[in-house]
Amino acid sequence: MMYLFVILVVLCVVITLFLNLHPVFGGTISKEQQEVYKKFDHYAKGKFVNQVPTSMDMSLSDYLSMLKESFSGGENRTPGAKIPVSEINWNKINSEEDSLTWLGHSAFLLSIDNKKILVDPMLGPTASPVSFAGSKRYTGDLLHVIDEMPSIDAVFITHDHYDHLDYPSIRKLKDKVAHFFVPLGVSTHLIRWGVPKEKITVLNWWDETEFKGLTVALTPSKHFSGRGLFNRDSTLWGGWVILGKKTRFYTSGDGGYDQHFREIGKKYGPFDITLIEGGQYDRRWSWVHMTPEEAVQAHLDVNGKNMMLIHWGAFTLAYHGWTEPIERALKAAKEKEVNLIAPEIGETARLDSGKQIPISSWWDF
Repeated sequence: MMYLFVILVVLCVVITLFLNLHPVFGGTISKEQQEVYKKFDHYAKGKFVNQVPTSMDMSLSDYLSMLKESFSGGENRTPGAKIPVSEINWNKINSEEDSLTWLGHSAFLLSIDNKKILVDPMLGPTASPVSFAGSKRYTGDLLHVIDEMPSIDAVFITHDHYDHLDYPSIRKLKDKVAHFFVPLGVSTHLIRWGVPKEKITVLNWWDETEFKGLTVALTPSKHFSGRGLFNRDSTLWGGWVILGKKTRFYTSGDGGYDQHFREIGKKYGPFDITLIEGGQYDRRWSWVHMTPEEAVQAHLDVNGKNMMLIHWGAFTLAYHGWTEPIERALKAAKEKEVNLIAPEIGETARLDSGKQIPISSWWDF
C-alpha cells in the first residue's frame, strides 16, 4: 500500500513538473498584466469573459455520451486515406496580386498589398501538447512548407488553443517573421518560445492599428482560451480584420454565433473575403463553435462577398463526419445565395481577379 502511495506521489510530481517546465504549455500571465486587464469589462475574477454571458458547463450525461462516442467511433470521422494536398504555387503567392492559400484547418498564407501574412499557422502533426495523444493531422505535418515560404511580414494568432497556436510551428517560423499580432496575454507564450517582445503587437477587442499600410483590428468572438490545466481564459481570443488597398479581409477565429458578427459588419464591412469557422461543432458545445449553417449566416451578418469555411480538413476534433461541414455549408450557401469557395489544401485563390474557384469536391476521393 505504501509503494502505491509513493508511486502516486511521484507521478503527481512528474506531471506537475511537466506542466510547469515544458515550453509547449507557454507562458504565465504576470500580476502586472492582470492589473491592466482588471480595467476591462470583459475581464472578471482573473479571467476573460465573452461579451454575452456564456456558460460552458456540460452535464454529466454530456460527458458520458462524449466518452461513449470516443470509443464507439462514428461514421467517416476521419478520411479513409491521406487526403490530397495541392502543390503550392509559389510564383502565384510571390506575385503582387492579392491571394489566399489554405494550409488546412484555420491556417492560411495571405498576400495583401504584397505583404505576406500567416493566420493561425498550425502546421504541426498533432493538435495536442504531446505527440502520442490528440488528433493527428490528416496530411501528416506540413512543417516543411515553412522552409519554402518567402519572408513573412506578419503572423496573426486568434487564440492560444493547440489547433491554432502551435509550438513547433512558431519555433520554426520565429526568425522568418517580421512581426506578430496577438490578443491580450498570448504574447507570454511567444516570448517564452523565443520571439522578441519588440516583434509582438498585443491588441484588445476593437483595438485598431496600422501595419505597413494595412489597417488591422482585433474583433470579438464567443469562445475561450487556455493551454494548461490551470490557465483557462487567462488570455483573450478573437477574430481579425485586415484591410488593404483592394481587399477587405476578415477571419472569425473560433467561436459561437452571436450578435458580435453584426457589430463587426457594421464597423468594418463589407468584406471581399471572409474566413468563417464552422467545422468542429456539437450540440454539447454549441456556445463556442458554429454549425456550417450558422457560419453562412455569420458571413451574411458581417456583410461578406466571398466566403470560405474554415476549421475543418485537417483534424478530427468533433463527432461528425469529416466532410459533413463543407457539405452542409455548400447546401446552406446555395440556399442563401452566398458565394462559397472551397479550395484544396495548398491551393491559392486570387482575391483580386474577380474569378471564383470552381467547387471540385476534392474531399470526395
